[in-house]
Amino acid sequence: MDKRDVIAFFDALAPQWDADMICDEQVIASILDGAQVKAGRRVLDVACGTGVMIPHYLSRGVSHVTAIDISPEMARIAQEKFAKTPQVEVVYGDVEEAVFDRPFDAVVVYNAFPHFPEPERLIARLAALLVPGGTLTVAHGMSREKIDRHHSGAAHKVSVGLMHEDELAAIFEKHLEVTVKLSDERMYQVTGVKR
Repeated sequence: MDKRDVIAFFDALAPQWDADMICDEQVIASILDGAQVKAGRRVLDVACGTGVMIPHYLSRGVSHVTAIDISPEMARIAQEKFAKTPQVEVVYGDVEEAVFDRPFDAVVVYNAFPHFPEPERLIARLAALLVPGGTLTVAHGMSREKIDRHHSGAAHKVSVGLMHEDELAAIFEKHLEVTVKLSDERMYQVTGVKR
């Protein structure tokens, strides 16, 4: 999978992204509970798209959100949406290369993990961006089977498939203490805490 293909794919989808988005509020609440996203925390939203998760973070009273996306069109739309929200910073860039001025309390990868070609490298990188006691979450608002079926169409060139939760948890355990490992018909989530 070539990152240039990922960028082109998501740039093309960006204008319709919000209109096509389906959000299950209960699933998102469960994911953010497991991710320990709560008041006062600094959050890194990885592959933020148009910023669909940002209102959910803000509703929990987080102190700051840094949202990053490799697609310039996705990042541009997110920047426009949150330009007047001082506690939100949207960055266009590759999270695997970006430099951040301080670590985060929570790092969330929502509905994006299969688009990263090197899961081990990504998890190591994101775990390194956490404060001690900080959480890393990889989550999807649908089942693993539905994600893989969804990505088997037009997205097959920009998706490596969603690995089994046990396999992802094993990668997490190299860097973090796993606190959530869940895969059912509603959602998928693996969360770890940095000790």
